[in-house]
Amino acid sequence: MYIKRAIEDSVLKIAKSFPVLLLTGPRQVGKTTLLRHLSEAERTYVTLDDPDARFLAQKDPALFLQRYAPPILIDEIQYAPELLPYIKMSVDRSGNKGDFWLTGSQMFHMMKNVSESLAGRVGIVTLLALSNSEISKVPSEPFTTSSERLLFRMRTVPKMDLNAVYERMFRGGMPALYADSEIPLETFYSSYINTYLQRDIRDLTQVADEMSFYNFLVAVAARTAKPIVYDELAKEVGISAPTAKKWLSLLVSSHIVALVQPYHNNVLKRTLKMPLLHFLDTGLCAYLLKWGTPEILERGAMSGAFFESWVFAEIYKSYLNAAKEPPLFYYRDKDKKEIDLLLMQDGVLYPIEVKKSASPGPEAVKQFKVLAPVSEFKHFVGTEQLKIEIGTGAVICMANDLLPVDRKNWYVPAWLI
Repeated sequence: MYIKRAIEDSVLKIAKSFPVLLLTGPRQVGKTTLLRHLSEAERTYVTLDDPDARFLAQKDPALFLQRYAPPILIDEIQYAPELLPYIKMSVDRSGNKGDFWLTGSQMFHMMKNVSESLAGRVGIVTLLALSNSEISKVPSEPFTTSSERLLFRMRTVPKMDLNAVYERMFRGGMPALYADSEIPLETFYSSYINTYLQRDIRDLTQVADEMSFYNFLVAVAARTAKPIVYDELAKEVGISAPTAKKWLSLLVSSHIVALVQPYHNNVLKRTLKMPLLHFLDTGLCAYLLKWGTPEILERGAMSGAFFESWVFAEIYKSYLNAAKEPPLFYYRDKDKKEIDLLLMQDGVLYPIEVKKSASPGPEAVKQFKVLAPVSEFKHFVGTEQLKIEIGTGAVICMANDLLPVDRKNWYVPAWLI
């Protein structure tokens, strides 16, 4: 069963603009399924998971491209980077848009080769697991705090109660789990982790100790929605801080986690510089931490952290599905004041707080005032162009309706994202 993806229009637009389309993302999020669904009849499909095709691509890339002429969809391009210079020569000769569609699971191994070989010729799109909008079969668009946009969206998005949100959070967004609801979650995620460790981490990187890396993965999962401190993480797993930083970069590059950078402005003197970590699939995170059911997760000590990461991932995916870079930051200072998310667009800063509560109360927006100095002219004498406007704020929570907190901020139901 094919599940319509929100990113389809973006993929087709980029395919018409560049000779090469590269669709990246974690394993099993539906990259190949999506591109095969969008492919026209004459486009050849070949996967480098096939040992014979991979051998030919690695040993004789010129002959490979004679055998599989464009237009072509090449799956798992990271296994044969030797093809990239020959793809460049092919597109330079033909000048055709969309001749080559490529998929790849491992950005850390691939991007240097792609950027060097196909600079200016490749449009890169990232696909993550299913978003809540895709699962609910409603239109998706980049999240904004605009009350007009959210009121319009209220007409199409089905409401979800707390149990439904945590059921979705616990299940995660892997398409296979929605195409076949009978697949046991534990079996699926166990297989997923084994494949990730064996095929991507061991085969494509210098990580030799799979068990240490697995323990690291679990330790990272336990830190979802928290600032990352490499020394603490390294000490817990028994590795060096540089190794922890390197391994975390692998998780970021393979889209298992995202790091949200702190917002800083010269006017805000006390901000901290640690990035904030979010697991991008809460189902995988729940499996790693051995949460047994959605009900236990909802009542557990990490309930709030999972809710925050789920909200972040939904906002993050809403931008990627429109082929836009997610303009997301967070705020934390030495006085322990924090704002969960900051959306930065067109010189306007939109503060977002995430609360699991159904009625957080007006105190949920009290920290938004720490941003006030960035909008005051007195701090920008002679540099007025650096002044930042503070836009509409949002408290994303389990409220049943879209309601104003005050004249500047709104309660936004989590299922409305």
